[in-house]
Amino acid sequence: MFRAIASITALLLGVAILLTGQGLQGTLLPVRAAMEEFSTVAIGAFGAAYFLGFTVGSWKGAGLVQRVGHVRVFAAMTALASASPLLHGMWIDMWSWCLLRFLSGFCFAILYVVIESWLNETSTNENRGSVFSIYVLINMTMLAAGQQMLLLDDPAVMTLFALASVLVSLAAVPVALSTAPTPRQLHGNTELDIPHLYRTSPAGMLGSLATGLANGSFWALAPVFTISFSTDVALTAWFMTAAVLGGAASQWPLGAWSDRIDRRYVMAFAASLAIAVALAIWLFADRFTHGGLILLGGLWGAAAFPLYSISIAHSNDHAAEDEYVMVSSGLLLMYGIGAVAGPVLSSIAMYWLGSAGLFAFTGSVHLLLFVYLLQRRLRRRMADVEDHAPFADALTASQTTSQVYESEIVTKSE
Repeated sequence: MFRAIASITALLLGVAILLTGQGLQGTLLPVRAAMEEFSTVAIGAFGAAYFLGFTVGSWKGAGLVQRVGHVRVFAAMTALASASPLLHGMWIDMWSWCLLRFLSGFCFAILYVVIESWLNETSTNENRGSVFSIYVLINMTMLAAGQQMLLLDDPAVMTLFALASVLVSLAAVPVALSTAPTPRQLHGNTELDIPHLYRTSPAGMLGSLATGLANGSFWALAPVFTISFSTDVALTAWFMTAAVLGGAASQWPLGAWSDRIDRRYVMAFAASLAIAVALAIWLFADRFTHGGLILLGGLWGAAAFPLYSISIAHSNDHAAEDEYVMVSSGLLLMYGIGAVAGPVLSSIAMYWLGSAGLFAFTGSVHLLLFVYLLQRRLRRRMADVEDHAPFADALTASQTTSQVYESEIVTKSE
């Protein structure tokens, strides 16, 4: 496993820099939008535009990687993505921001396709869960670090937009200058084939969709949930940070565990924990202190965030080597679809059930995933039993060789 990590050190360094810039941009834009007095609907539209671009990028990313290669696509998309925060700071307008968020989503989806297909090629079924856990650990840690950079300057000035742009641009440097082996040039068909993706790994595909539904809802609406309990932004900041740190802390143990047993068992365990935490928040949120809510946020992140990396690992365990890019694109597409639909559906739940209805929704999503994984496992056990040879066939197999030869002779003579 350490040999696999050593071969992708430059890639992981680039990922760390890239996601620091993304984390800063993702926090800076809503804050600046509020300062510019954009409506809540407009701010929500920015998020929808990002994930719409993300969905399109997931759809088109595999073909682009096939045509020009991993390194060139990584360099091109970081250059294009770095332009977005600069233009945000220079051009304050709702429609232009929607267009720029679409561009950011498009670029980052393709970057994720490059990164995740690259990781798949350098890992094996025995260490894939651990490798992806390290990747997601870096992902979440750097996103949190980027969010803290918001404190470096006033969001009303250009400095933070420029810093986000610089960080995204610098991400290409270690990847472009690395002497480590790069992934093979892709050949064959890389077009998305959702039915084939489902046949390859239904649990991985639906796990990615469920993660998009739950995590997309959390990122979009968890601040609304915390504000309903306190107007002090400190609660929001610590609740979100606790969720990120909880997810980062659980990536390695759950990923390593999934390398040792059936990954679906680990997915079911994580989903069940997420259900329990969501149920506690939904039913008893008003009885917890702020510290209790922050602790629950950390537990929810520890259960919910690793599900995507384990879903990816499970899908690629069953994919052919020339399908890694197609699989990564398909899983990101499923995540993007979930992340677009999740905030809409969870906002409806919050309208009817109150702010804690967010966790009623995420708990329902994880419950459906848990039931599906359990049903798949039971069906597989039944199939294993049914695949045993019938007793009559066993009798036939025990006949003497002379009888077999005699039957062959009779057949030939006929």
